[in-house]
Amino acid sequence: MSTTETTKQRELLTFKLSDQEYALDIMTVREIRGWTRATPMPLAPSFMPGVINLRGTVLPIMDLAERLGLPKCDQDDRSVIVVVQNEGSTIGLLVDAVSDIVTLDPKDMQTPPESAVQNGRNVIAAITLLDNRMIRVLDLPYVIALPESDAA
Repeated sequence: MSTTETTKQRELLTFKLSDQEYALDIMTVREIRGWTRATPMPLAPSFMPGVINLRGTVLPIMDLAERLGLPKCDQDDRSVIVVVQNEGSTIGLLVDAVSDIVTLDPKDMQTPPESAVQNGRNVIAAITLLDNRMIRVLDLPYVIALPESDAA
């Protein structure tokens, strides 16, 4: 059983943030939509520009670049919101552009360096090279979890 799991290919959605490429497991992606101006929420962390109405549901939006310590995403007509779901939570991730869907073998993914670890966790689950492009696969549960200091 574990042999099958380790050889099972993964489909990833790749996207751009600040001229860098990142990816998420396609199974966490619910939809991809164009930019919609978010309504700001008081006392929200700076990487949470607000909420939008998604077919009658209030959807929080996270500026993924700012969350990862990169320059903020431009919030314009070229921006994209990737709606993801993880453990019952749904959130929109603001990214610069969606690239494509790729299929990779787990053996093609490498463990990120220890220097990228924060609080015992790493926002990067794996790194892979694809057509001379370095793609960072995000650890979605860790990325979308609000920092403890913001929860108080």
